[in-house]
Amino acid sequence: MVTNLLTPLPERMRPKNLSQYVGQKHLVGKSCILRNMIDSGNLGSFILWGPPGVGKTTLAHIIAQTLDREFYTLSAVSSGVKDVREVIDLAKKKSLFSSSAAPILFIDEIHRFNKAQQDALLGAVEDGTVVLIGATTENPSFEVITPLLSRCQVFVLKSLEVDDLKILLDRALNEDEYLRVLDVTVAETEALFRQSGGDARKLLNILEIVVSSQINDKDNGHIVIDNKLVTDCLQENVAIYDKGGEMHYDIISAFIKSVRGSDPNAAVYWMARMLDGGEDPLFIARRLCILAAEDVGLANPNALLLANATFQIVHTIGMPEARIPLSECAIYLASSPKSNSAYMAIGAALEAAAQDKTASVPLYLRNAPTKLMDELGYSDGYKYAHDYPGHFTDLEFLPKGFEGRVFYEPQPNRHEDSLKAYLQQCWPKYYSKK
Repeated sequence: MVTNLLTPLPERMRPKNLSQYVGQKHLVGKSCILRNMIDSGNLGSFILWGPPGVGKTTLAHIIAQTLDREFYTLSAVSSGVKDVREVIDLAKKKSLFSSSAAPILFIDEIHRFNKAQQDALLGAVEDGTVVLIGATTENPSFEVITPLLSRCQVFVLKSLEVDDLKILLDRALNEDEYLRVLDVTVAETEALFRQSGGDARKLLNILEIVVSSQINDKDNGHIVIDNKLVTDCLQENVAIYDKGGEMHYDIISAFIKSVRGSDPNAAVYWMARMLDGGEDPLFIARRLCILAAEDVGLANPNALLLANATFQIVHTIGMPEARIPLSECAIYLASSPKSNSAYMAIGAALEAAAQDKTASVPLYLRNAPTKLMDELGYSDGYKYAHDYPGHFTDLEFLPKGFEGRVFYEPQPNRHEDSLKAYLQQCWPKYYSKK
């Protein structure tokens, strides 16, 4: 059976050269930027940014093989500063006795490296001791330190198109040493391609699961793959967490709605499902920050502080320990009173701003850094709030035509009740004591 094979189908079908590589024509097609770099042999350090299963690791291996470069690989999940320095020292020693081109250092999931680990790369990348190829599913602008980013080009890889998936499917059925001897007919591809979500690895894994499920069930040896068969097989293999596809969005939606609905038990369960499926903990931490501002909001402003602290902690310590502060934050947010008043206020303000982009700032609110501006009346009539009782003075701060508009509506909870009482005292004509 296929499932008993030691090597999974995606690994068996891994391309060995650019002619076998599928997708990313904007980078490796004829006369495209990365292809020109490979063809010329003038290889600089770069970062491959794209979703899972689009060929980042494969492309790094192909480049090393094509250029006959020594190839070192590290995983940011399991490697530390010590490992980085050992590889760099090894590359330096070999360069003393060889005139060959600089070796390639491939770092998978480079976004998981902390600042110290990334700092350790700077010197070797700068002086050309190694050519760095990093792979990441996260925006490197946020996850890679600026000094390292400035020394690397960033190439964006895209999810595979349907035509690419068709090529991979046909190639697997016709060229794989095990599948090609089976009698397999693909009658429908919609479920296969939809469930793969543009991920080559996932497509091939699903194909292997489906074929394996049918080998002992078909006395005549003929296997017909259709949408129902694919769906049924995947329902029996629910442990396949889809970080880039439908299940990903369903589970994160369930998580968000559980926190918003004040159910800490469901929130922790859906979070556990994501973590068990290999979801990036920083993705979850970012969602917690959004939830803290959008759904807890001013009902408990401490929620945003905790969510931000959680993001920083997760970024620093990584998994598996990161699961603990993530759990603490999710439980806290789910158990907090809820208010979306800040979310509604900025939405209403943005709508008003879009309707009239020309509303002028009143003269008394304008800055007056020059004598001419002062003579023109800039800042004339402005009242400094701290010079008045209660640190408040009744000035109109909105532009002409917007006077009296109320964007922030306090919602009934303990914290916003106090905000509302203060605003009623300051602006009784806008915030009535109903």
